[in-house]
Amino acid sequence: MLKYVAAALVAGTALTPTIAAAQDAPFTGPRVEAIVGYDSLRSGETEGQFDETVDGVGYGIGLGYDFNLGGVVIGAEAELSDSSGEQDLDETIDGVNYVGRFETGRDIYVGARIGVPVTPSTLLYAKGGYTNAAVETGLESNNDVFEEDTTLDGWRVGAGVEQAIGSNAFAKLEYRYSNYNSLRIDDEVTGGDPLNLDVDVDRHQVVAGFGLRF
Repeated sequence: MLKYVAAALVAGTALTPTIAAAQDAPFTGPRVEAIVGYDSLRSGETEGQFDETVDGVGYGIGLGYDFNLGGVVIGAEAELSDSSGEQDLDETIDGVNYVGRFETGRDIYVGARIGVPVTPSTLLYAKGGYTNAAVETGLESNNDVFEEDTTLDGWRVGAGVEQAIGSNAFAKLEYRYSNYNSLRIDDEVTGGDPLNLDVDVDRHQVVAGFGLRF
């Protein structure tokens, strides 16, 4: 009996460092988080005149799974967000004055990140992946009326810092830049010639997040 007790004690002693090591690796496993922050959607080079910046508050939820490989953390992540961004428009296009609005909608992101723990509880990371944004445009003049809801495909890169809080909570601060394929406004409008624009769209965001690991 004594030899069995001794064997159990030895086995327990051998497992203790492994369990402690797992508990001391904060940046590993599944996570869920809420985010909120500054959101700015901007038009770049265009055919014609359409130069607007739409600022708002972005907010959403994210999911991810990270692997702590010791000196490097890698992970996959996804996010669903929305924005309060809305801008009144007053544009002269091809000699015709249009008034209306431009609104930002939901955004879907799927990507990956890689980071380095600079302290046992602080992670610096970079990220990148695919993003799809929804926008709504409405323009009208004396002769023309145009309404369109559309989505834009693009890519996103970013960087941030994550701070572990206790055993399973964390907070983070992150900047990300997104570039989308051109927003084409070329549908027929009533009472006049088709409105033909090709608007390059990019996005700047600074967000804070709070989440839990499981």
